[in-house]
Amino acid sequence: MKKETEKLKLKFDEINEGYTPKEAIEEAKRCLNCKNPLCVTGCPIEHDIPGFIHQLSMGNIGDAMQIINQKSNLPAICGRVCPHEKQCEGHCILNKKGAPVRVGKLERFIADFDGDMELIREKIAPKTRGKVAIIGSGPAGLTVAGDLARDGFNVVIYEKEQELGGVLMFGIPDYRLPKDVVRRELNKIEALGVTFITNCMIGTDITVDEMFNRGFDAVFIGSGTAVPKALDIPGSTLKGVIQSSYFLRMASLYNSKSVNRSEVPIKNEDEVGIIGAGNVAMDAARTAVRMGAKKVTVIYHRTEADIPALRTEYNEAVEEGVQFSWESSTEEFIGENGLVKAVRIKTPEGEKILPTNKVLLAIGSRPANRIVASTSGIQVDDTGYVITKELPYGMTTKKGIFAGGDVVHTPQTVVLAMREAKAVAKGIAQYVDAKKLLGE
Repeated sequence: MKKETEKLKLKFDEINEGYTPKEAIEEAKRCLNCKNPLCVTGCPIEHDIPGFIHQLSMGNIGDAMQIINQKSNLPAICGRVCPHEKQCEGHCILNKKGAPVRVGKLERFIADFDGDMELIREKIAPKTRGKVAIIGSGPAGLTVAGDLARDGFNVVIYEKEQELGGVLMFGIPDYRLPKDVVRRELNKIEALGVTFITNCMIGTDITVDEMFNRGFDAVFIGSGTAVPKALDIPGSTLKGVIQSSYFLRMASLYNSKSVNRSEVPIKNEDEVGIIGAGNVAMDAARTAVRMGAKKVTVIYHRTEADIPALRTEYNEAVEEGVQFSWESSTEEFIGENGLVKAVRIKTPEGEKILPTNKVLLAIGSRPANRIVASTSGIQVDDTGYVITKELPYGMTTKKGIFAGGDVVHTPQTVVLAMREAKAVAKGIAQYVDAKKLLGE
């Protein structure tokens, strides 16, 4: 057992190493300081990328961190998991020569250095503008909390889990995002004066209406998409057909020593089929390899060129031995004695039977309705996503209740959730300020 644990720890160690100080400064010096920086155009939150890179190039890491703090509450996380190849780095003028400035690794270096050296924290405004409750501690909730706390709001985050972080903690594997990094970023949010309340189920332990009775001026719902989508085909209820989100969660809990190895649904020598080809599918496939699966095959109904996953994630999955079945529609899960034994797929060459004793579904998710169902006046669309307004930005159909992130649109990346959340934070501030002015 000890050897297996050591082996798994090695497998789940962070893959992409960060820069040394010398490497980071040398890379920063490559920035051309363009008059019209396309990297900023490519960044969803419009980071002052040339600004913090220039400060880093001179060795001014504290000043670089201050510039980053103006836009991002989670730089050590974004520096690791953002799709840089499609955003800042993809827009870098040097990308035309195939050698863009490594913006993500530079942001990560600055944030890691700041955290490791425990540099002097920024000055925090007095909490006098109002009181706001945040439901959920994922990227959207943490972004709203950080922005409002910096602007003088008393913020309280309610989280149903025993540990904060949402998808950052339970949905992204350790080899991409070490959990100590997430905890460090959470500590920085707490240092802004944000209060955390864990193990609190909204709708059961406290309702949104009760929050207003406790003196909150506004409530933000950032609970994400908690209900994974199922595949309605024959055999979908067989034992061994598992949601990827559940598997990733249990693998994360196992790595943090919160559950036993037996709780993780993928065992040594399992033959695993993955349905879907997004980033969650790549995470599930690569984690299954790390958990000892003998064979892992991603089944996707389109071509390699059409995969929604990042190209780097796909390439690394291939390097790790994950196989792919392209243009393959999943027709049936074949079982024996109630257990899945194979997947029947339809390909351009005809039908095939793919032996599998575990199937991981990675075909998306939708919002849970617990919060909406326990709160009167919040309208959702036909697919269950919360409807919000433009003025004030992010407010739902019930006064004082806002929503953002994956609960109001289809699941996206961490940085896109942050972009939406930053806009909603401004909407909340405008609403509370107007409320106070009117004496409500």
